[in-house]
Amino acid sequence: MWNNTAVTKLLGIDYPIFQGPFGGNLSSTSLVATISNAGGLGGFGAYTNTQQEIIEIDRQIKAATNKGYNLNLWVSDTDIPGGNGTVSDEQYEKTAQLFRPFFDEVGLPLPEKPAPFHSGFENQLQVVLDLRPKVFSYMFGTLSPDILEECRKRGIITVGVATTLDEAIALEASGTDMIIASGFEAGGHRPSFLASAESSTTGSFVLLQLIREKVKVPVIAAGGIATGKGIAAALALGADAVQVGTAFLACDESGALPIHKEMLFSDRAKYTSLTRAFTGRLGRGIANQITKGLEGKEGQLLPFPLQTQFTSSLRKSSLDKEKWDMVFFWGGQVAPLLKHRKAAELMRALVEETTAFYS
Repeated sequence: MWNNTAVTKLLGIDYPIFQGPFGGNLSSTSLVATISNAGGLGGFGAYTNTQQEIIEIDRQIKAATNKGYNLNLWVSDTDIPGGNGTVSDEQYEKTAQLFRPFFDEVGLPLPEKPAPFHSGFENQLQVVLDLRPKVFSYMFGTLSPDILEECRKRGIITVGVATTLDEAIALEASGTDMIIASGFEAGGHRPSFLASAESSTTGSFVLLQLIREKVKVPVIAAGGIATGKGIAAALALGADAVQVGTAFLACDESGALPIHKEMLFSDRAKYTSLTRAFTGRLGRGIANQITKGLEGKEGQLLPFPLQTQFTSSLRKSSLDKEKWDMVFFWGGQVAPLLKHRKAAELMRALVEETTAFYS
């Protein structure tokens, strides 16, 4: 059977289908539990959550399912140079002037220079180690052998994310248990860490084949997969599992705003863009007035996550005033194929379509 793979054996799940672990409050414990209860692997993106919030999230997931699930963190949660958590006044002024027309359009004053940011990854990591989820996935880097060994001692299966063959080789060499091959079709941030995200834009199925040829650990294909045919194609090319993001993000159970979900089902979802405009890191979402206006000017933006802080009031005001063309809605290139609004129905369709393809 198609669902009997190295990943299903290792994780003890029925189907080699991962739900993408969305960050920034887009995940929900309800979605995680729904996918895990249906035989896949639910995932929660916790990189923006505090230690106490992660503990509460984990408690809610455990109350909703007795199945395994995935907690996800970002190894590198800042791109700010110099180690002091901030940037120069000159750099801030360049960004402020670039965004002035957009703030003017919603009637907002320009925000002050963002407060210094200090990484919380080490504290978050300790919580994950203590909670012992079935799977701990991580992005934007590798973990040290000591951390990976600690995960093994606690029975936590580790999954790193690669956007290039070199990154996959580095992840395997570090000792991670599995690797997600994240193609450029995927929605959300590009989790590149060895080279710039702009130079790490290989398509999902090419990346999958390259990685499959060179690494021995199980590989999960991600990006552009939202149907049973997509799953079957990934498995045929050597994937041991797939990760589905945008299709689950559009479901009622996700933490995305209702307007976000509607946009993913709208004609606008045909037009996505890779941009740094909203967070300072390259990510894919539905193209809008701001992504178009800032093309070729992204060198003038603040580094992640200061850019997120800088644009937060603009996003809130645009939402409040229903200026949808100024809100960045995360999503992948596969969105025009979306059909299901309930996560259980989507999961059932994925299983049935894949089974039919192999029968």
